Amino acid sequence: MRKVHGVGASPFVRKVRVALAEKGLDYELEPVFPFGVSADFKKISPLGKIPVLQEDDYYLPDSSAILDYLDVAYPSKSLYPKDAKERGKAVFLEEYADGGISGKLTGVIFFQRIVGPRFLGQPTDEAAIQKAIDEDVPVVFDYLEGQLAGGKQYLVNGEMTVADIAVASQFVNLAHANFTVDKDRWPNLAAYVDRMMSRPSFANLITEEKALFGG
Repeated sequence: MRKVHGVGASPFVRKVRVALAEKGLDYELEPVFPFGVSADFKKISPLGKIPVLQEDDYYLPDSSAILDYLDVAYPSKSLYPKDAKERGKAVFLEEYADGGISGKLTGVIFFQRIVGPRFLGQPTDEAAIQKAIDEDVPVVFDYLEGQLAGGKQYLVNGEMTVADIAVASQFVNLAHANFTVDKDRWPNLAAYVDRMMSRPSFANLITEEKALFGG
């Protein structure tokens, strides 16, 4: 039995669920809220973070590690480019999303508008949101707009890769927080985000998550 431990609204859990959907692999979602996790959960995720992939008695934490494992274990539809340079770029963009977009944008805007007030009883820090919008959004969006210059369908090598899964997953959370890409300023990025979020592997999860937020 394959399970994903975590909550659907996490961009990192979503990464794994989208990858599984793209590969046509069945699984069950085992709900785990990423705050105050149990001692038992830390036995399978030493850092106490989600997601964790379970396949029978095999447990693997961390979304990037999980996607790498899935690609080797189930290679019929690879999510990594074969070319070494393109693969390196895809892996970098995955990290750019997980370590950059998440920390600068999602971890601020989505947390302040959704997680803090709805799940932790914390007031929204509007100043922190505005700072992220003023200072970090232009830098991140300008970079991604450049990567998609010419209306590219995907970020790397003209095909769906881990880069697209990771980057688009962050934008889903921003959309949940009512923050979207300005189509006049970043037309390539806006069109890309719309395409990715319309893809069945994303769209089905977005519908599920909207229900969670009462949307």
